[in-house]
Amino acid sequence: MSANCGWPLWLRCGVPLALIALVGSLCASVALWAQQSATPLSQEEMFRRNVGSMEQMLTPFPPHRIVGNLYYVGTESLSSFLVVTSEGHILINTNWERAVDGLQSSVEELGFDFADIKVVLGSHAHADHMEGDALVKELTGAQVMAMAADVPALRRMRPGDKEHPIDRVLEDGDEVRLGGTVLVARLTPGHTKGCTTWTMVVEEDGVNYDVVIIGSMGSNPGFQFVNNPDNPSIADEYKQGFRVLRSLAPDVPLGSHPAMYGMQDKYARIDGTQNPFVDPDVYWEELNAVEALFLQVLAEQEAAAGR
Repeated sequence: MSANCGWPLWLRCGVPLALIALVGSLCASVALWAQQSATPLSQEEMFRRNVGSMEQMLTPFPPHRIVGNLYYVGTESLSSFLVVTSEGHILINTNWERAVDGLQSSVEELGFDFADIKVVLGSHAHADHMEGDALVKELTGAQVMAMAADVPALRRMRPGDKEHPIDRVLEDGDEVRLGGTVLVARLTPGHTKGCTTWTMVVEEDGVNYDVVIIGSMGSNPGFQFVNNPDNPSIADEYKQGFRVLRSLAPDVPLGSHPAMYGMQDKYARIDGTQNPFVDPDVYWEELNAVEALFLQVLAEQEAAAGR
C-alpha cells in the first residue's frame, strides 16, 4: 500500500504533507493489522486448497481469456495457460499426461488448433504440472524448454517409460520469444530447484499489463527445511525465491494452481466491463500468506532441531 493510501493527486496537493504522512502511517498500520489478524492456513490446508482431489486435477475448467492473448486451458486445480501469437502458440504446463486430452479439448473449444502449439514451458518439475510434456510434443512437435536446475528431476519423469524431452535449457532471465510475445523465465527456487516464475507484458485495448505466473512457493507437508540430506540449501533457496517475487509488481497475478489467484471467483465475475483478473492486491495477499507459512514451519523445524 502506498503512503498516500490511494488519494488522488488533486486532493493530496491541498493537504499538508504532515497530515498525508500521518494518514499513510495509519493506512500501513491497518493493512499490517489486517494481514496479521487473518487466520493463516496450515500446511495441509494450503496444500489441499491448491491441489484439490485427483478428480479436480483432471477435470477441465471452462477455458477462457484472461487478458489480451493469454488464455486459461487448465483444470479445476491445475493451471495451464495458452499464449496465442501469429506464429503459433506457447503452452505453459501440460499437467498430468492423462489430462492432455482435456487440455487439447480446451484449446480447441477456444477456436485454436492444438497442433499450432510451438513451445511448451512449465512451472516446476512435478508430475502434476509437467508429466504431459512428452505427449504434447508427440502431438504437436513443439519445442520443450525447461530451467536448467529442474532438468535432472525432469529426466526422471518418464510416463510410460517415455524420455522427457528438453529441447532448450533455460537460465534465470532467459527470454522465450514467439510472434511478438516475450516471456521471461525467472528462477524462484525452493519448491523445486528450478521452479520457474514466468513474466510477460500483455496488451489489451491499448493498455499494457504486467503478468506474473508464479511457479510455486508452497511449503508442502513433508518438506524438510532443516538438515535436509537431499537438498541442504532448500531453506536458502526458498528465501531467494521470495526475494525475486517481492521484486515484481504484477497487474495480473496468476499461478500454477488456480486457487493461488482466486480463479473461480474471478471467472464468475467476468461480465465484459471490468477485467477481474487485473488484481494486483491478490498477488501480495498470496505472497504474504505463503511466505509467512514457510517462515513459521522453518522456525518450528529449527526449534525441533535445537537451533
